[in-house]
Amino acid sequence: MLKRWFDAWHARRTQRVLNTRAIPDDLWLETLHAYPFLKRRPLPDLLHLRELATLFLSEKEFSTAGDLELTDAMAVAVAAQACVPVLHLPGGLSLYDGFVGIVLHPQEVVVQRQWSDEAGVVHSGDEVLAGEAMEGGPVMLSWQDVQMAGAPDRTEDGYNVVIHEFVHVLDMRNGGVDGVPTLPDRTMLTQWQDVMARALAQHTAEVDAALPTWLDPYAAQGPEEFFPVTAEAFFVAPEGLQAEFPEVYALLRAYFGQDPVRFQR
Repeated sequence: MLKRWFDAWHARRTQRVLNTRAIPDDLWLETLHAYPFLKRRPLPDLLHLRELATLFLSEKEFSTAGDLELTDAMAVAVAAQACVPVLHLPGGLSLYDGFVGIVLHPQEVVVQRQWSDEAGVVHSGDEVLAGEAMEGGPVMLSWQDVQMAGAPDRTEDGYNVVIHEFVHVLDMRNGGVDGVPTLPDRTMLTQWQDVMARALAQHTAEVDAALPTWLDPYAAQGPEEFFPVTAEAFFVAPEGLQAEFPEVYALLRAYFGQDPVRFQR
């Protein structure tokens, strides 16, 4: 009884948000024009994406750093891209319930890190970040890099910082950042671990040998980065990923419930 009441209340609330806070037509079209990989999708996907982005904006809190001034166009650009991975995932937008804040910086951020090597020696140094997702939030993004996702050259190499960081959020839901999201059963878990491990080993060997790679060399950092980097490519440059790593493409197609290559034709 209580669950039925809650579901009905949630449905009414959702519809009220969609009716009163819908993304304006001109702003939505501007966003699709700025990020062409979005507008290649079929109309039902675009309608659903617009609804998810509207609900995302009603649930998340945006802030900026430095002298960056937040605009509606910036918020919608982030929301639209962030909702792409969950477009057809069971749970949808609720998969992002673990955080609220999104912080936009004008450009990349330099942070100081400490790490231990295999001998236990502690090192420190600077790291340049285009984005960072932290458990419980916030998600940090460089606005300069968000905009890069619409540039033709960055689209061709599969770059998308928003998708990258929000795939990290999906990865975190099962308790750690290990390159393995929550999967429906053990069979898919075994398949995921096998396919991703072999592809990562191939990519790492090519990077270590200083060979040119189509996939961003950053993916060789480990399974926790290989998943989001390949997810970026899956959505933004799917034909390239399918050509380079067909098994990874098929795995992500099954997980996300999407087949972006079809939208390229």
